[in-house]
Amino acid sequence: MTLLDEIIQYDKELLVFLNGLGNENWDTFWMTLTNQFSWIPLYVLFLVLIFKALGWKKGLILMLFTALLITFSDQLTVFIKNYTERLRPNRDPQINDIIRIIKNNKSFSFVSGHATTSTAVSLFMHLTLKKYYKYTIFFFIWPLLFAYSRIYIGVHFPIDVTMGALLGLLIGFVFYRLSVKLLLKIDSKNIKVKNS
Repeated sequence: MTLLDEIIQYDKELLVFLNGLGNENWDTFWMTLTNQFSWIPLYVLFLVLIFKALGWKKGLILMLFTALLITFSDQLTVFIKNYTERLRPNRDPQINDIIRIIKNNKSFSFVSGHATTSTAVSLFMHLTLKKYYKYTIFFFIWPLLFAYSRIYIGVHFPIDVTMGALLGLLIGFVFYRLSVKLLLKIDSKNIKVKNS
């Protein structure tokens, strides 16, 4: 057995354990959390905080950056999934009869788009807003709950969400740095216009 085989086997065992912690009393709660539309109030909060801190012009630019970030993250994770073709837990014949499957999903598993995108957006918002507001670190509660919900309902392995989160950190940081450069250019142009 290769090292990769051992890692995959351990990943499956960890999934069986974590997924097995669930019970019917909590199923509705986790199904609600795993639904992207349940997080709309958080998205609205991000919008309000951005516009309040940076104004309409910069706020619109950052919302455009966020939309690009989400699109890039989504398409990248789809590409990785189709390249690796890892079966989701609910479709894996080695374990799908011993885990709790709350939702069936037919696409591939690695990496988790939910974990990637929510982590990327959370880091982008944290880095952008931390100098204006306290406690932006709590934004990361969202991707943690979002990622675990995918394990709970039986559609992702722990490695899927862990690697997705790491990828999300990279994406969020890159988009933050790009947004800073763009906003600095806009500020320098405004200064030149005022001085001319």
